[in-house]
Amino acid sequence: MSRDRIAECFARCRNEGRSALVGYLTAGDPDVATSEELLLALAGKVDILEIGMPFSDPMADGPVIQAASERALEAGVLIRDVFALAAKVNSTCPDTCIVLMGYANVPYALGFENFSEQAARAGVDGVLIVDIPPEEGAVCDHALRKNGLHRILLLSPTSSDTRIKLASDAASGFIYYVSLTGITGAEMGEAAAIEQQVERIRSFSSLPICVGFGVKTAEQAAKVATFADGVVIGSHFVSQIPLHCNDHNAMVTALKKTASAMRDAVRKVAV
Repeated sequence: MSRDRIAECFARCRNEGRSALVGYLTAGDPDVATSEELLLALAGKVDILEIGMPFSDPMADGPVIQAASERALEAGVLIRDVFALAAKVNSTCPDTCIVLMGYANVPYALGFENFSEQAARAGVDGVLIVDIPPEEGAVCDHALRKNGLHRILLLSPTSSDTRIKLASDAASGFIYYVSLTGITGAEMGEAAAIEQQVERIRSFSSLPICVGFGVKTAEQAAKVATFADGVVIGSHFVSQIPLHCNDHNAMVTALKKTASAMRDAVRKVAV
């Protein structure tokens, strides 16, 4: 990674007085060809694109993203397709950061060194492995760092001061704060409580803090954007796919419209 695009992204957003918009889609949903078009459409609207690696048991995800993984796996999507999709986004939208998100089984089966090398060649900037906590980072940290990949770590409302410090010391790129104690797609918690937790994390870390899980409306995104460095939208974007499963053009149009609304909500709020 010759450029630190994640650092550049947050610096640019700070200069513009706004939060970054982080958007998620599962790679290969509903099939590789359509997924490429959807990922490119979203990459044109967001600052950071999270590409989900399909997995059969996505334990942190709610029904919307679980279904996305199922559709992708049923379509025969493999990890090589994930890398190919990331590479296409990277070549088409070179200023959009790319983060691969998923579960340890996928890179473990491939081998963390091999996985990291292929991710770096595809233009990936960072990796978020949901079920490898900072205490277990020895299995992947060296391979990721060697290949210039940021390791994004999660914190939640139940994280202790000790855990926050540990994650802050081990993470790079940014910290992903899970706004609720539940799965993706659940209802967002009270904004005031989320803001309080974000400020608590800031007392331990100088990394940018992005808030996700449960942000479904432009109003919620705008509220979070007043105190977070980034706003993460996942299930809300993914939900556009099954809503328009029989109309390809409507699917892409709906995603673009939804992403534009979230982008405008985040960008009109000065932080």
